[in-house]
Amino acid sequence: MRPIVWNCFKTAAIATLITTGLAACTPASDTSAAGGPAAQTAPATSETPIAQAPTAARSGQFVAAEHPTLGGVSIVEENGRRYLELDSAFQTDAGPDLFVILHKASDILATTQPPAYPLAEGDYVELAPLQSTEGTQRYEIPDANALADYSSVAIWCRQFNATFGAASLM
Repeated sequence: MRPIVWNCFKTAAIATLITTGLAACTPASDTSAAGGPAAQTAPATSETPIAQAPTAARSGQFVAAEHPTLGGVSIVEENGRRYLELDSAFQTDAGPDLFVILHKASDILATTQPPAYPLAEGDYVELAPLQSTEGTQRYEIPDANALADYSSVAIWCRQFNATFGAASLM
């Protein structure tokens, strides 16, 4: 059997080919000595474990509280870790000391009073400061937090105890 000959799309990609294990190449058509197609094999892969695709456990949509807040949120599990993800449609106003939190109530806004929708200590856990007021973001959920204890997510201003927006998790 003859070895497989690889055709590359661009000659400038040679350096990339060396570092990516021929990912930018495709096998050339080849024929065996008998005139039929030769068996083709994929290039060898590295020993790096394949990452597990994230699976969504629960999700919800933000509703505005003290400030306009919209977009989706999901709790996902990937490679044995849990993350809270805000989707690309996420958007809220800027504010001081904004945090992403998990809350025990399924409807945070029904458990508090407008206009600030203040939260009671012990009903929530802070995950991390909000990275950005818009767009896709990811926050790791520590193993110490039992997801069964929390039914919603909020964007919360710690300095003024004001809930900007909340999402029930289904």
